[in-house]
Amino acid sequence: MLNLSALLEDSARRYPSKDALVLGNTKLTYAQVDLAANQVANLLVERGVHPGDKVALSSPNLPWFPIVYYGVLKAGCVVVPLNILLKRREVAYHLTDADAVAFFCFEGSEELPIGVEGYAGFQESITENFFLITADPAAPSPIDGLETLGQALAGQSGVFESVPTEATDTAIILYTSGTTGQPKGAELSHANTLLNVLTCNRLFDNKAADTHIVALPLFHTFGATVQMHAGFSTGATLHLIPRFDARQVIDLFQREDITFFAGVPTMWWGLLESLTADLDVERIARNLRIGLSGGASLPADIISRVQDKFGVQVLEGYGLSETSPLATFNEPDLGTRPGSIGVPVWGVEVKLIDNEWNEITKIGDVGEIAVKGHNVMKGYYGRPAATAEAIRGGWFRTGDLARKDDDGFYLIVDRSKDMIIRGGYNVYSREIEDVLMTHPEISLATVIGVPHERHGEEVKAFVIPHAGATLTGDELIDWSREQMAAYKYPRIIDIVDSLPTTATGKILKRELT
Repeated sequence: MLNLSALLEDSARRYPSKDALVLGNTKLTYAQVDLAANQVANLLVERGVHPGDKVALSSPNLPWFPIVYYGVLKAGCVVVPLNILLKRREVAYHLTDADAVAFFCFEGSEELPIGVEGYAGFQESITENFFLITADPAAPSPIDGLETLGQALAGQSGVFESVPTEATDTAIILYTSGTTGQPKGAELSHANTLLNVLTCNRLFDNKAADTHIVALPLFHTFGATVQMHAGFSTGATLHLIPRFDARQVIDLFQREDITFFAGVPTMWWGLLESLTADLDVERIARNLRIGLSGGASLPADIISRVQDKFGVQVLEGYGLSETSPLATFNEPDLGTRPGSIGVPVWGVEVKLIDNEWNEITKIGDVGEIAVKGHNVMKGYYGRPAATAEAIRGGWFRTGDLARKDDDGFYLIVDRSKDMIIRGGYNVYSREIEDVLMTHPEISLATVIGVPHERHGEEVKAFVIPHAGATLTGDELIDWSREQMAAYKYPRIIDIVDSLPTTATGKILKRELT
């Protein structure tokens, strides 16, 4: 029997009075986090939620995120983390597709109305229970008639015996998109995640003395596994950053003895750009022992500048939601290769294949990355055909193209799924195209990623309007902003008369810039 909530429970036993979570002046010990998670589990049982049921969570990096997350696991349920930038339509789709029976949603703000969009999506879904997380647990609900989580937890016991689960039972459903339609839910088992956590601890020599800055969103697999789960498993202290601000992170480096920081390339770039002459950079360098980057390739210049300023070599790796996430990483003990995604992690095999699943063995030749091991998901929830297409004989084909050098290091060269990485967020062109095509004045649309100095890539759309339409690019950008999450909608739109195509009518995206 194995339940991922044991990561929290074990540290609560070993380090009950140690700070587990810190956000500003708020500090919660491991014992306090475990007690609150027990209350969440008791709440779910009281409301008729059963082991195996799906429970969604939409929250930025606040203490409530891990509390609810582990509470759901304790109850034997499946956690479905949702991106906080999703709009009503997107929330409704995810809740319905996951068969969620409960939804914990943060209230948000006027600038980011997570609660408003979440509740609107909830009303259009099959979900039964809605709990609004408020910044102040004692405050009344800002949405009339809604029960707050603070109200729901009042009187709940802080004692709960976690529901035993099998190692192969689903623990988490992480939503990812492809090029063939709507987002799909990758089912990760308790064992998938636990073994990835142990891999993190092995790779990075994680220990109780570590102090993390958690700026990566915890609803994403990178932050959840590499920092939340791995950090909790060793009894580390996690300083939460709800929304990345380079200056705020630098200030935290100055106040605390931070040993561990993980980010996407734009975060590392932002930290370097925020350095000023009055900062005690030596303090940062003295404490920081681990720097990680993922989501996109980190430019060699940034790696060099981080090494010079912070005295730490940034280790790059590769993974996906479907691989829990770590699949390859640069390992200090084996030597590193800046610009590469490293070598397969412990217990994982990697190979390059062609379109027919044949292995490509010639050094330097490009092929699609395929992964096999303890990290590969169970499959896509409710989608046996998509699962069969993606997994064969235990091997998962990633859609990412790479080559391998003489020393066994892999280097990403392209992404075959037309995925755009904007500021560390995955944006899938097909999903954006489908939304654009719902506009009444659009005849045809295609989306690509174009280079961007700050975000890595920017979303650009080419649109052919219907005859007689008067639609402008600026009008379509404004419309898109209302239809899609902030990281998705195109900031650049070209209104065109035609698009380059093959003889069979397929759009030649490689000819678009």
